[in-house]
Amino acid sequence: MLPLRYARSWRVISALLLIFALVAAVAAVFWFIDSRATALSWVSNVDKWLHAVAFFTLAVWFAGLMAKRSYWLIAAGLMMFGFLVEFVQLQTSYRTADWGDIAANTVGIIVGLTVAAAGLGGWGLRFEDWYSRRV
Repeated sequence: MLPLRYARSWRVISALLLIFALVAAVAAVFWFIDSRATALSWVSNVDKWLHAVAFFTLAVWFAGLMAKRSYWLIAAGLMMFGFLVEFVQLQTSYRTADWGDIAANTVGIIVGLTVAAAGLGGWGLRFEDWYSRRV
């Protein structure tokens, strides 16, 4: 982890973010959309994009808190998290596990870490510097 002043807070937020992602991935779409047919149609059209965007966001988040040399750890950890998400989805009666989701997760991770390596990584230190000047 980068030498962050608020490392404990970043860890708590990171854990909450992962919990939120897991709950969102396991939640039944029917809880949010009234019609089952509409829900199935909507999910089948955007499911892979949602996986890719979620894992892109997680990759950029963690790249903002860790040094570049740790990006392979971020990739490995998020891949394991992706497998956990699919395993948990497999345990429910209303969700299914899909290799396409794993592929979408992988694309999101690769693109996210590429964007981070191009300059967005380490944003946590920049944010803390900005915040400390404001307080």
